[in-house]
Amino acid sequence: MVKIIVTNDDGIQAPGILALVKAMRELGEVDVIAPMLNQSATGHKKSLFTDIPVGEVSLADGTRALSVGGSPADCIALAALGVLTWPPDVVVSGINRGPNMGQDITYSGTVTAALEAAINGTQAVAVSFNRRDANQPDDYAEAARVAASVVARVLERKLPPLTILNLNVPNVERVKGIRLTRQGIRIYQDELARDGNLYRIVGPEPSGYTDEEGTDLWAVHNGYASLTPIHLDLTAHRLLADLAAWDITV
Repeated sequence: MVKIIVTNDDGIQAPGILALVKAMRELGEVDVIAPMLNQSATGHKKSLFTDIPVGEVSLADGTRALSVGGSPADCIALAALGVLTWPPDVVVSGINRGPNMGQDITYSGTVTAALEAAINGTQAVAVSFNRRDANQPDDYAEAARVAASVVARVLERKLPPLTILNLNVPNVERVKGIRLTRQGIRIYQDELARDGNLYRIVGPEPSGYTDEEGTDLWAVHNGYASLTPIHLDLTAHRLLADLAAWDITV
């Protein structure tokens, strides 16, 4: 039997995770472990030497799940250390309410939960839906359908070590297809609001940068599901030769 672990960063009772669990049940046996509260934009936070509460809850359809008082990466780290049977055949993270494209991946708990799975030796897929007001499981039906197709192929073909797939699904009734993409560039438009000594980062939704064809941003903005391979080697390989020419000495 195929073993699948599902997690997210929107919280254990978010509608996207329920839609994803239902879709993954068509592929195998599913365990669910996710943050107790919304952990959006927590990045790859891992709680070391800290007590992390874990409790059993039920999703809206009665599915047993583990609720974790920590980050998405904590959920997968705990699973890998014995809270769940490890390794599964695949970890699937999502379905996130809102996209994770461009530099979003460095902030995204959805993506970093998948990266934590890769660090712990299993393949993983992060799934996001380009609609921030999706509040019912049915809103995620198309994203869940696309995710099931991608995960089924991952189970068949296998991913290389320390590599995940980042799937972003547009807000359309039916996607035009899947585009294999590179990470695009977001333009963030953050603003600062202040009330006395209290500060808040606000601002409109980030825009794309030239919306260049071949990027995740272009694909989603044109009705395609974007599938981007991401690996944990963050080395800027093309810069190494230039750095050598700098002749840095001490």
